[in-house]
Amino acid sequence: MSKYVLALDQGTTSSRAIVFDRRGAIVASAQKEFRQIFPQPGWVEHDAGEIWSTQLECAQSAVRQAGAGSADISAVGITNQRETVVLWDRASGTPVANAIVWQDRRTADRCAELKERGLEQQVRAKTGLVLDPYFSATKLGWLLDHVPGARARAERGELAFGTVDSWLIWNLTGGARHVTDVSNASRTLLLDLATLDWDEDLLAIFGVPRAILPRVTRSSEIVGTTALFGDRIAIAGNAGDQQAATFGQACFTPGMAKNTYGTGAFMLLNVGSTPQPSANRLLSTAGWTLATGDPAYMLEGSVFVAGAVVQWLRDGLGLFARSDDVEALARQVPDAGGVLLVPAFVGLGAPHWDPDARGTIIGLTRGSTKAHVARAALESIAFQSFDVLHAMQRDAAQPVTELRVDGGAARNDLLMQFQADIMGVPVVRPVITETTALGAAYLAGLATGFWSGTDEIASLWTAERKFEPSMSSGRRDELVGEWRRAVDRARHWAA
Repeated sequence: MSKYVLALDQGTTSSRAIVFDRRGAIVASAQKEFRQIFPQPGWVEHDAGEIWSTQLECAQSAVRQAGAGSADISAVGITNQRETVVLWDRASGTPVANAIVWQDRRTADRCAELKERGLEQQVRAKTGLVLDPYFSATKLGWLLDHVPGARARAERGELAFGTVDSWLIWNLTGGARHVTDVSNASRTLLLDLATLDWDEDLLAIFGVPRAILPRVTRSSEIVGTTALFGDRIAIAGNAGDQQAATFGQACFTPGMAKNTYGTGAFMLLNVGSTPQPSANRLLSTAGWTLATGDPAYMLEGSVFVAGAVVQWLRDGLGLFARSDDVEALARQVPDAGGVLLVPAFVGLGAPHWDPDARGTIIGLTRGSTKAHVARAALESIAFQSFDVLHAMQRDAAQPVTELRVDGGAARNDLLMQFQADIMGVPVVRPVITETTALGAAYLAGLATGFWSGTDEIASLWTAERKFEPSMSSGRRDELVGEWRRAVDRARHWAA
């Protein structure tokens, strides 16, 4: 009997692979960063070949560390950075250009043009999304229009489009499978949330030939096999990183919410089996589909820069050598000393949706130190997440009473306590914070019978620490008011 499930976790700044056992515990893992390419301000690209090579290297390393053979692995699950666009040649399997990353803002003018044509309401009604450069469709349109010959080749069916999950599955199967799951497809602006299939009206609006699209599958389903780790193993789980993290946090009941702190921060609230439109500029998105039962839908708020602000302090400003050092530096001062940092390096996400916002540090005095800036950077992550929760609470049928957290920055106790204080709700960190990969593993293991169902998975979730709010409401209101003033000064800057 198989002992493990292998999860491939392809993120924005690194590729990871984790081997999980039946208890959902980590047996082995490997991680490797890859290049971030910035051709000009507001543009962000990845080498898709490097994404695949680093992901394969990590997967092979993790399997070796676990001492596992292919017979020991029940299934492979995949989770990935969403919205990032890869376009490749079907015959050679070679990308025709660099991948355009979800953070990229080059299509802001195109989105503005579509809004001026009065199309946003139609797009939002079908997709649950807003017209923003964040999503895949305008990025894909840009590639089709700017790579020589791409549009004509796409219309002839010679090219294949995919988000990163599709690109990985194509390579894992040697080009035999061109698929995506509902969660990733729902982030492209091309999927109708009600039917969970590609929509002809949307394809026409964005000028996307249907011939280049992958087949949409369930999130938990055997979609192919791979022989890259020995004998063939089923590829059986697939979900975008935030939906996978929500599944890994066992947020199976409507009203449960989680926040993942990665490169960005992403809060998802389970709203049940029917899409719920937002009146507060949040997104409606597909959560997952399993072999049985109804689809799960989410409300989501996306913060574009969370952990990436710590990376910027490390690499851009050189304030410390390792990202983990930020907490010790921030603890050198009791508060941010009036300093506020709005990390709108690529615009602002929910609920502002301002692609022209830019990063701002305000409130500096002669007494401000790098410790104040570090603390302000951590607090900016919490403030942005507060903005999302505030909007979510107004949309939700019932109040969010607890927030489950995961991702790299969730290990930062200073940040988590400030998050609980500024939100006014308990923040709960599980024992396993790698819930994105864990969710992909669970989805894959369900499809192969490794786990019996969601009840078993829910029983495996265990809290490691609960952060209770301790800040007075008066102090909270004061800090939130200052944050909103700082955000106002960062908005519309590039316009």
